Amino acid sequence: MFKGHPKGLLAAALANMGERFGFYTMMAILVLFLQAKFGLSGTDAGIIYSIFYFSIYILAFIGGLIADKSRNYKGVIMTGLIVMAIGYVLIAIPTPTPVPNKTLFLIISCFGLFTIAFGNGLFKGNLQALVGQMYDNQDYASKRDSGFSLFYMFINVGALFAPLMAIAMRNGWLEKFGYKYNPDLPELCHKSIEGTLTPDASQRLMTLANEVTGRVVTDMSAFTRDYLNVFTEGFHYAFAISVGAMIISFIIYMINKKTFPNPAPKVSKSVDPSAIQMEAREVKQRLYALLAVFGVVIFFWFSFHQNGLTLTYFARDYTDLSSIKIDLGFISFQGAEIFQSINPLFIVILTPIIMAFFGWLNAKGIEPSTPKKIAIGMFIAALAYLLMTLGSIGVPLKSEVIAMGGLSDAQRVTPWLLIGTYFILTVAELFISPLGISFVSKVAPPQYQGIMQGGWLGATALGNQLLFIGAIFYDNIPIWLTWLVFVIACLISMLTMLFMLKWLERVAK
Repeated sequence: MFKGHPKGLLAAALANMGERFGFYTMMAILVLFLQAKFGLSGTDAGIIYSIFYFSIYILAFIGGLIADKSRNYKGVIMTGLIVMAIGYVLIAIPTPTPVPNKTLFLIISCFGLFTIAFGNGLFKGNLQALVGQMYDNQDYASKRDSGFSLFYMFINVGALFAPLMAIAMRNGWLEKFGYKYNPDLPELCHKSIEGTLTPDASQRLMTLANEVTGRVVTDMSAFTRDYLNVFTEGFHYAFAISVGAMIISFIIYMINKKTFPNPAPKVSKSVDPSAIQMEAREVKQRLYALLAVFGVVIFFWFSFHQNGLTLTYFARDYTDLSSIKIDLGFISFQGAEIFQSINPLFIVILTPIIMAFFGWLNAKGIEPSTPKKIAIGMFIAALAYLLMTLGSIGVPLKSEVIAMGGLSDAQRVTPWLLIGTYFILTVAELFISPLGISFVSKVAPPQYQGIMQGGWLGATALGNQLLFIGAIFYDNIPIWLTWLVFVIACLISMLTMLFMLKWLERVAK
């Protein structure tokens, strides 16, 4: 697999896989942790989630600037791993639940998340720059695209198994204390402590308490507090897995550090700098085209990254999780987090298929331009949320679910609805994410390559900052209408791209 590639590629891929394993362990459970730990509404948890996701991409841009300024890329990458590990430690240390001081402990958790985001910013983009430097050697230049494909595949191998480990830790900790997993209980326990349960919800809490303990619970106050504490302790220890992943990545990186190149900017002696100068008018056209594309993809990321927010809420609140339970006897894999493994699984499976499909179209002379592929990707993403819209017709409002104390398995939708949605969204991602980066590298004027790649990250960050809007819709309007908002957002993006298509294709020539 790695034959013909630079020696350092495998080590860089393994270091990145470990870091991504830790990162996606955390991302699979983040909003669920915030709600179970602090009793936050979906909207409030969504605001924290969107700010965190925004920070990751903005700080990746800052991390690149720090590395460019210091020229110490290897040191910045190493520092990023250490800083991320510190952030994970901050949120992995178990604290009592219900929390004695909600504001204080929430600030500590948010500071831990900011530390993770800052460390990620130091690490992520600069390691990719290091890998790119490996292929500046003419012996490997022709293998650049396939090298990054292998590197990207290892990211998703880490992301594939991470949610399963988070589930195993949380459920294993519950079973250690004689409890079973139930997705509705944390919210019911918090509302019971607050004294805001409806009679129907109170009855359901009693029923579920008896089910997860296997006995008749007589002291409901003691049960709600203990179940919450054990449930969130399991989440804390899942974050500790991320600490372990950072340590493994750090060891791999340090062992191979001397073999990695230093990706400092270089000017080729064989190229006359005056040869790459463009007329001011052409530079402006290219910059305008890139800014237009950045504006469009904001709405794609606003829709796509709902996979860790409202789609995760839907998995917990409306999806029949009992039908996808994996019981190994000593541990059971059941939980809304399991759907976070679906997207990376499909990426690993579909990447070679999509690449082969584009190659076949190219051989036939009918391969669409990059802007057209991005527009097609927007349409495919709209189809994913159209499927969710149709599949959610008739489900009750979130407020009604809260009043009922949650839905029974018979009232929930099939997990195939989310699996199908993730499949379609993955196809859309493969049409947009790597091709968008390629478009930026092709169109950006030579003197603005770095800042325009930063612009792509900035557009992604802005889309992530808008994620909380989805959480607001989810809590306050019919669920099918929430998904319809994303259908419309993706279609508007597609139509805008098609409107600009001839101009973008002309500029990209």
